[in-house]
Amino acid sequence: QRQMCIRDSLCFAEGLQEGGEVHTIDNNEELKDMQSRFFEQSEYRSSIKQHVGNALDIIPQIEGNFDLVYIDADKENYSNYFDLVIDRVPSGGYIIADNVLWSGKVIEELDPKDEETRMLMVYNLKIQNDDRVQNVLFPLRDGLMIARKK
Repeated sequence: QRQMCIRDSLCFAEGLQEGGEVHTIDNNEELKDMQSRFFEQSEYRSSIKQHVGNALDIIPQIEGNFDLVYIDADKENYSNYFDLVIDRVPSGGYIIADNVLWSGKVIEELDPKDEETRMLMVYNLKIQNDDRVQNVLFPLRDGLMIARKK
């Protein structure tokens, strides 16, 4: 999972326009040094801004808008992350959420017992019913919800 965070950050940085930035947030302080080493070895090191802590606290502190937001974090807060960023995503920008099918649990269980499944179901419905975005769900890997702001 942590290797994906590093790889994803580097891939996003590779696709940046001149002067763009990638902000990566991880709640695990113990991984900061390892991630930093990979980022520093990259030609994109100056474009990657690394944050450690609770994303709900960090996101409001990041200045500017987000052309693309990639959510792959604690499933219980996907809706909260969406709410924090939607007004800062310009028209034509994207919010991508990973793992929204949750091993099929979101479609197989009518009354899920675990909070993660329940909150992913809430998130998926939220995106489907939000008039500010168009969305498509790709059944790749564990489900990828792509929402494009109108």
